[in-house]
Amino acid sequence: MAQIEGKVAIITGAASGIGRACAIVLAREGACVVATDVDSEGLRDTEKLVSDAGGKILTLTQDVTDEAVWEDVFTEATEKFGTPSVLVNNAGIAIAGGITDFTLDDWRRQMAVNVDSVFLGTRAAMNAMSSGGSIINISSVAGLRGAAGASAYCTSKGAVRLFTKAAAVECAQMGTGIRVNSVHPGIIDTPIWQKSITRMTEVMDEERISALTAHSGANQMDVEAIASQSSPMGRAGRPEEVAELILFLASDASSYISGQEHVVDGAMTAR
Repeated sequence: MAQIEGKVAIITGAASGIGRACAIVLAREGACVVATDVDSEGLRDTEKLVSDAGGKILTLTQDVTDEAVWEDVFTEATEKFGTPSVLVNNAGIAIAGGITDFTLDDWRRQMAVNVDSVFLGTRAAMNAMSSGGSIINISSVAGLRGAAGASAYCTSKGAVRLFTKAAAVECAQMGTGIRVNSVHPGIIDTPIWQKSITRMTEVMDEERISALTAHSGANQMDVEAIASQSSPMGRAGRPEEVAELILFLASDASSYISGQEHVVDGAMTAR
């Protein structure tokens, strides 16, 4: 029997990367998937991949920072498939740059997409999930430790980690049956890496980039090259490897797990 047969799962940032992998994996295991993103073209590709594999999917264009749209997403999901019992708050951006090179507008944009959206999604899910459920917030290993050139990203992902813990305690004390966990990927081969590195090269000179990334190799465009220096396993992770963990957290097999951070990083943070 499929692991999450009949569950309704909302996944943000599902047009590519980890979000797309989650849509494919959760649909494969019996969930009705509601995939959202601002990237309509990418969503169409995700829809085709899920549909061609026999999965059930609804795609919705969503700006996760728009408070009003969250209610619409849950309403449309319920009308199409039934009450959602899984939410994967995956949408996120990485705006790279040294602190002295960073603008306040970029800082606020980073927080809006990575932190505000997690709050809005979690609040909507807590109001909508009438008989329990699982909220999975995607943080990062950058939410566990600092990284030069990524202060805003680290701050946003650290906020996701602690918000998740607070929400988990609140849900447990309220007796809602809702579990809340965070997932912390390491270097995963997804488009967010290329976008972040490109941004760094646009706003900082070569000497500054070199100084900030001397220990991580992050000034290289090759994600595998970055991973070979940073991960003891010597390779980048695949989106599917993160999605399989999210599947476990979405399933009833993780029924007593809440408020925890789950790291998927090839032992990068183990040393």
